[in-house]
Amino acid sequence: MDEKPKISVLLADDHTVIREGLRVLLEASGEVKVVGEAETGRQAVAMARKLNPDVVVLDVAMPLLNGLEATRQILRDVPNTKVLILSSYSDDEYVHQLIEAGAIGYLVKQTAAQDLLKAIREASKGNAFFSPAISKRLLEQYREAFVSGTTIKRNVSSLTSREMEVLQLIAEGYANKQIADELSISVKTVEKHRQQLMEKLNLHDVASLTRYAVSKGIVEVPAPLHAL
Repeated sequence: MDEKPKISVLLADDHTVIREGLRVLLEASGEVKVVGEAETGRQAVAMARKLNPDVVVLDVAMPLLNGLEATRQILRDVPNTKVLILSSYSDDEYVHQLIEAGAIGYLVKQTAAQDLLKAIREASKGNAFFSPAISKRLLEQYREAFVSGTTIKRNVSSLTSREMEVLQLIAEGYANKQIADELSISVKTVEKHRQQLMEKLNLHDVASLTRYAVSKGIVEVPAPLHAL
């Protein structure tokens, strides 16, 4: 009898201990093969393109490129891969934004090991899976919206994907030249994006942009400046 093929998984989390723990946990099941580990959002996108895993298990708060933008880029470039969010954050705004970006499931990090394994199994089949508390809130919101005939209100960002990338790097303390190198664009283009960010958000200095990025969960905390 042929052995059932294992589900290939890419783990993306900036904490090495969490990645190592997840690898041991998942591979012990005998159902999953961890094909790679990424510690930044940008690395996760590049590895997903290269490895074409069945499922990417992705944190929201990732350096260089946050989980929301990483999800968008992975699903744009590797549409057959499923993205499963595993995060400490469970705010409704994050959940809605990530669902709209194409994530197939969302679990909180405190979730039981069996839930994560089940979520990966379901995601690999194309089925959605959410932590019970998140499922309950989503169901209540959609039920309420249906009964009242209203739409669910969301804070939809008017920023483009590139502007979000630039915003995150500004908030992480990168100078224009470093951002240009990281994104493979010109310094002039970075300056143009920076100006557009300030105009769209009506924020006119780096400190304000950083506070905005932290408040929206784009970065966890202000990073020390790499350069002035």
